[in-house]
Amino acid sequence: METWQKLLQASITRPADLTRRFGIDSRPLEEVAERYPMRVNPYYLSLIKSAGDPIWRQAVPSAEELTDFTCPEDPLEEENQSPVPNLVHRYPDRVLFLVCSECAMYCRFCTRKRKVGGEEMAITRTSIEEGLAYIRSRPEIRDVILSGGDPLLLSDERLEEILKALRAIPTVEIIRIGTRIPVVLPQRITPALVRVLRRHHPLYINTHFNHPDEITESSSRACARLADAGIPLGNQTVLLRGVNDDPSTMKRLMQKLLAIRVKPYYIYQADMVKGTDHFRTSVEEGLEIVRALRGHTSGMASPAYVIDAPGGGGKIPLLPDYLQNLGENVVLKNYLGESYTYRNPPRPAEAEESRRVVNAHP
Repeated sequence: METWQKLLQASITRPADLTRRFGIDSRPLEEVAERYPMRVNPYYLSLIKSAGDPIWRQAVPSAEELTDFTCPEDPLEEENQSPVPNLVHRYPDRVLFLVCSECAMYCRFCTRKRKVGGEEMAITRTSIEEGLAYIRSRPEIRDVILSGGDPLLLSDERLEEILKALRAIPTVEIIRIGTRIPVVLPQRITPALVRVLRRHHPLYINTHFNHPDEITESSSRACARLADAGIPLGNQTVLLRGVNDDPSTMKRLMQKLLAIRVKPYYIYQADMVKGTDHFRTSVEEGLEIVRALRGHTSGMASPAYVIDAPGGGGKIPLLPDYLQNLGENVVLKNYLGESYTYRNPPRPAEAEESRRVVNAHP
């Protein structure tokens, strides 16, 4: 058995097994883990310096996940844009193809929090064949993004089967893989896996570093293996309260990414996903961070800041324009000229007042 598989098997899946190490009461978190699965492998656990730090917040359940009455479960309307199970066809020439239901670490802010790691996300050989058949039947699809769960958690053999099947479709020009494996389980990026991937160029990988402390000797080595195989690497960071919501942290992250040959691609405004409201910043805060990057570090370290529009409108870029107040509702227009609304979270003072009102009127 390979090292990465042993690490995965040794993952913590119950809050009590983790919180006792940090002197934290696990009882409020047990109910959360029953609703939204928990998995923290020993490698990622080793990056936690203290309870509540940026790594902890991404990996460890919080009681706030069950007190979110603001956000919907599927804000991006993925289920309504799935012509076959586990395939999302939102844009004309590309599809999102979900090929794995599990992750090496269940991020607490996950867009597919409603189903990843649970029985609701049933990915089988049959569902993958249905997805491949759909792609074959739509010659306009030239770009396929493999996601999940995490595609790189599949075995080398199964992943190669899927890549070969896609490469056999003449109209598919580009294959992309969205993965957090280089961040949370870099040991999975083995020479054997890289040999599989390099056989299917043009292939791109977008990974998902959110904090400078995630860039370690192990994750740097994993990215180097992929880059040396000629695979372009991009990074999609999510703007998360208490993790990277200040300019200095974000700037350092972007600079360190370039140093390991990973191009900053997107900074995402956190999606309005049920159970994740406590992670969301305001759009104004996001624009301030982008403003702090531009001109203060290399343009290569300044990714696009985007909102994936609630309602399935797709990604919409935002640029600092020195607006003083965007208000409670941010109205967006997508590439088709359609309007969508993203609701800003309450400002900290407003949120505290709202909590006092709720507590005073049970």
